[in-house]
Amino acid sequence: MKAEPQVATDAQHRAANTWRVADVVAAHFETDASGEGAARTLRLLAPGLGTELAGQHIDLRLTAPDGYTAQRSYSLATAEGGDEAEITVEELTDGEVSPYLVRDLAVGEQLEVRGPVGGWFVWDPEDPSPVVLIAGGSGIVPLMAMARRHHALQSAVPFTLLYSVRSPGRVIFGTELHELAADRAAPLELMLFYTREAPPETTRPPGRLTREEVALAAMDENVRFFVCGPTAFVETVADRLVDDGFSPDRIKTERFGG
Repeated sequence: MKAEPQVATDAQHRAANTWRVADVVAAHFETDASGEGAARTLRLLAPGLGTELAGQHIDLRLTAPDGYTAQRSYSLATAEGGDEAEITVEELTDGEVSPYLVRDLAVGEQLEVRGPVGGWFVWDPEDPSPVVLIAGGSGIVPLMAMARRHHALQSAVPFTLLYSVRSPGRVIFGTELHELAADRAAPLELMLFYTREAPPETTRPPGRLTREEVALAAMDENVRFFVCGPTAFVETVADRLVDDGFSPDRIKTERFGG
């Protein structure tokens, strides 16, 4: 199916650059709520908040009663268009904003938002190149938006997802990822790599994603890479890809953390 290009109006551009109020219309945990690093998805509603450009992000601003403000950027987990969008937040033990979003924010409350923004780290459905998505931890979020968009369009573009995560309990979107991989109408090959604790049925011992494992997933020289995760993870993967002969202009990265 051919995707119709999204043409942003002047009003949409203005909305993306303006702070406005979003309603929290739904929320659910993606991982065990009692576990370390719990991840929670928030569905937000605001004019022009939705996007069809998979990989974009929004800014959130929280203001305390004393006037103190904190601002953070979060990748969108959806690319559906319209006025609704989802973010998925992983709780950081020493975080200032994520514990509130994961533990305290209730459905029916409101947040200040700006966006969606970003035009570099996005998947173009019109590009026939095979795609390899490489995620570390919560870096899965914008890549999930791409996988969901790919599936919604019933795209024939080959998609491969390499997801590196500490343990089975830290897998975000686990059930849906397996469902997407099982639906052959839009080909998605899913590979999970556990760095600290692996499930009993897995023959691969726990460990970091290796150069050889990435190379096996990227047999086509025309492949496009989208890599997202902690800074050290992203830089290591991207550097290895370049060293292995892949063109830097075919490697798009998104980092978080110091």
